[in-house]
Amino acid sequence: MKYNFDEPTDRTKIYSLKWDVEKNELPMWVADMDFKAAPQIIAAMQERLDNGTFGYSIVPDEWSEAYRNWWGRRHGFWMEKEWLIFCTGVVPAISSIVRKITTPNENVLIQTPVYNIFFNSIINNGCRVLESPLRYEDGVYEIDFTDLEEKLSDPQTTLMILCNPHNPIGKIWDRETLAHIGELCKKHHVTVIADEIHCDLTKPGLKYTPFASVSDTCREISITCIAPTKTFNLAGLQTAAVCVPDPQLRHKVWRGLNTDEVAEPNAFAMAATIAAFEQGEEWLEELRTYIWENRHMVETFVEKELPEIKVVAGEATYLLWLDCSALLTRAGGFLGITDSVALAGYIRKCTGLYLSDGLEYGESGKCFLRMNIACQSRKVADGLERLKMALAGNDRK
Repeated sequence: MKYNFDEPTDRTKIYSLKWDVEKNELPMWVADMDFKAAPQIIAAMQERLDNGTFGYSIVPDEWSEAYRNWWGRRHGFWMEKEWLIFCTGVVPAISSIVRKITTPNENVLIQTPVYNIFFNSIINNGCRVLESPLRYEDGVYEIDFTDLEEKLSDPQTTLMILCNPHNPIGKIWDRETLAHIGELCKKHHVTVIADEIHCDLTKPGLKYTPFASVSDTCREISITCIAPTKTFNLAGLQTAAVCVPDPQLRHKVWRGLNTDEVAEPNAFAMAATIAAFEQGEEWLEELRTYIWENRHMVETFVEKELPEIKVVAGEATYLLWLDCSALLTRAGGFLGITDSVALAGYIRKCTGLYLSDGLEYGESGKCFLRMNIACQSRKVADGLERLKMALAGNDRK
């Protein structure tokens, strides 16, 4: 490999959220990476830093062209320049959109288990969470379209948040599935927010399909949230985009983002985004390979050493969804533990391994844990040994 993803990084002294932990703890929870950004991005930011002035920034044409060329070339979706609106992040965008295009007490539909912050964006803006749980059988997640249509047909349901690829299960929704969702949402007058922030982190050789690219229907009813932040580990730079093809819907979104003051870039957002999309492709290809090697390491270890845990098959993201139901639903549970909250707490207390509990992602995540493997392989190996130690009832700390 040209890029060294085994290179150690120390994030303990840079005010990192992920690494704000006790000594000897190993955080494998929040979705950011422990790798340095691509050298081309660092160079672009260094050039901007060397200028020495950090006043207000504009959104230049180069920014929208970088997005357009990346999505057109890699994902077959050529966006028009006017469809794109800058935003400081996907979460601020979702929260702003919920505020702008719903009224209090309306339903916002989500497919659980799903990214936990969706719940916050809905509840904090006066709406009701309406869950359409995914069907889980034989280790595979699918959409229950009967349940989905029933809930979309409720006149109080006006908005759906679609996650593609789906966090935390790592599922890429195929074109046929997306088209069906689009038709149902149009039939029942439901707008779709498509959170596609993990779209570039697919298994090598696999691609994802942007929701808005599937059909005229999907394009007209959708608001797509995208960013370089997960792909290139730039979350702290607060940079994202919202793509809204329909002009009337776009005006509402634009007004909401500007009213909420989340539509102005910081001094480094433009340089980093443009460099990422224009110069970061080779780095990304090697990163995807490295992450999938980490995933294979986990799958092999778990199958051999932890037979009561299953790694749910995934096609995207660097997040693993661990099915602990055999462990937690056996007679008496595991040491009396019967849910993921207590299990995650026990593992952290015993060994310092910090995983996300599945209940954060909805009730259907009660027996699951989420593990972030976007780190040096030695850390993944360390995490696995800690997990084995905890489940054997041993204490590392």
